Amino acid sequence: MAQPTVLILRFSAMGDVAMTAPIVKELSKQYPKHKIIFVSRAFFKPFFLGIENLEFIALDPKGTHKGFWGLLKLFFALRKFQVSAVADLHNNLRSRIIGLLFSLTGVKVEVLSKDRAQKKALTAKQNKVFIPLKTTLERYVAVFTKLNLPISLTNQLSADKAVLSSKIIALTGEKEMYKWIGISPFAQHEQKVYPLAKMEKVALQLAQNGYKIFVFGGNVEEESVAKNWENLHKNITSVVKKLNLIEELDLISQLDVMLSMDSAGMHLASLKGVPVVSIWGATHPYAGFMGFGQSIENAVQIDLACRPCSVYGNKICYRGDFACMNLISETAIIDKINLLVNA
Repeated sequence: MAQPTVLILRFSAMGDVAMTAPIVKELSKQYPKHKIIFVSRAFFKPFFLGIENLEFIALDPKGTHKGFWGLLKLFFALRKFQVSAVADLHNNLRSRIIGLLFSLTGVKVEVLSKDRAQKKALTAKQNKVFIPLKTTLERYVAVFTKLNLPISLTNQLSADKAVLSSKIIALTGEKEMYKWIGISPFAQHEQKVYPLAKMEKVALQLAQNGYKIFVFGGNVEEESVAKNWENLHKNITSVVKKLNLIEELDLISQLDVMLSMDSAGMHLASLKGVPVVSIWGATHPYAGFMGFGQSIENAVQIDLACRPCSVYGNKICYRGDFACMNLISETAIIDKINLLVNA
């Protein structure tokens, strides 16, 4: 009898792909006789290193797999694995096309429910239905349950500390008696970003308190911001564009706390079992994007009738004052970090 093979589709974004990793790890543990094929962008492969019976297939949406004919080419490549079930954890046009092609060959396909109606009610300006929705993790698990592969999750952080390479230590120095705090201050959408002038004050105060601060980011603009902060104090180090993703994950594993927006930084820390102090503005944990194993007690946010106004932070503040972030004090963030570090 052929080995059962589960195909998992989740192409982007970084945080959403990272959130699949704990699910896939448990799937591998609880169904060791199954082979797992995970399809995503090549950059995200480090999230799945070390997972038993998993083969990572890189999606190339701008090259080999561009357009319908590219997806057809991907489908025929995936068919060679004799797929017995497809878990579409993305539910976008590309993943639905791949799923449809498999379903036409008799393979069972289940698709992520995005709960759009409930999210619309949660973010409504009027008659807002302010209740917690299913978490993204719960919705991922539901897909596997429909495939007759129920997964049991503990939802507890599990430390996964890496031995730092000489390249990383040359950047960070030895940890010794210092507490290491990561700051991931950026996000794809501005409405999820704590004002950078205020975050700069947070970083400087933490550095003055004796913590070693590591600033994470990605693009050239973020690199410039992080470099400016680095120049403020000897305890602040920018790691932007200095480490690859595997090296960043190794460094994150040694942090005592990560300070992050509702963004990928929270989910990368969760992968390594690091507690996160998260800051929420236009978005809200009730929409279901809290990091795996993270506590809402460590979420810094204020109560406003307009929150959340968006699921993804991609809508401009209709009040015009961005109160959800501007009214969060630097002290509230620093106090939360101090409490967590010294617990």
